[in-house]
Amino acid sequence: MTKPAAGQQLIRETLELSINGLTIRLSTVRRDGPLTPILFLHGFGSTKEDYVDISLEKQFAGRPFIAYDTPGSGESTMSDLSQLSMPLLVTIAESVLAHFNIGQFHLVGHSMGGLVSTLLAKKHQESVRSFINIKGNLAPEDCFLSRQILDYPADEPETFVDQFITRTRESPLYGNGLYTSAFRGRVQTAAVRPTFESMVECTDNGNLLETFEGFPFPRTYMFGEQYSSLSYLPRLVKAGVKLAEIPRSGHFVMYSNPVAMWERIAQFLSRVEHFDSKSSN
Repeated sequence: MTKPAAGQQLIRETLELSINGLTIRLSTVRRDGPLTPILFLHGFGSTKEDYVDISLEKQFAGRPFIAYDTPGSGESTMSDLSQLSMPLLVTIAESVLAHFNIGQFHLVGHSMGGLVSTLLAKKHQESVRSFINIKGNLAPEDCFLSRQILDYPADEPETFVDQFITRTRESPLYGNGLYTSAFRGRVQTAAVRPTFESMVECTDNGNLLETFEGFPFPRTYMFGEQYSSLSYLPRLVKAGVKLAEIPRSGHFVMYSNPVAMWERIAQFLSRVEHFDSKSSN
């Protein structure tokens, strides 16, 4: 069995945060190293474990990173989950960066994590070396999961979750079966409504696409082949965004084709840092 190489051991710890009167216990995983770190932000219904295989990938040797479970997901908790929102998740990310004294970082966010990454990068453009947006929300068409909270209302939260799992599981998309099979074990029911409502609000009214187009640092937009018809992809190309289509994948590229996902991330970071080193000489 393959083991992480020496110097690549994972560090797991829980951060105690107090934000806006909320008590948050944030489960984190990280690795130290000499290079610019990666901040990973997972999607809703997923966890930090989506990213820990980076420690086994040789092309990321020496690359520090940090990932964490958002409150109500995985092993992280919050005193009042009804207060969950995208702006709060941005504040949590800022607190994590400050706690670990991270000034410059590469940003990787999937789905909800991509949305939060866009909001975070908007506030801290000078700190972001590059941004890999993995099917993060940029336009209303991206709310195919979160908008169900409005399109399929249910009187009881548990009823909504049951029906959400059934609908998502039965859709003919790569990775959806694996996603739904673990959903209840990963997500506290009380986190679903406030998260989905805030995601829809930010996606519909937050000018996310325009914001992402305007960033000055290198960007790539990663998506599974089943989303190659997204209406805004030509706009991203015109804005200088590198597209990374992952074969045999849908929304969850890290479940359906992780090998291709890691290869494209490594290639992108290599190009970014090669260009940066040439510019500084």
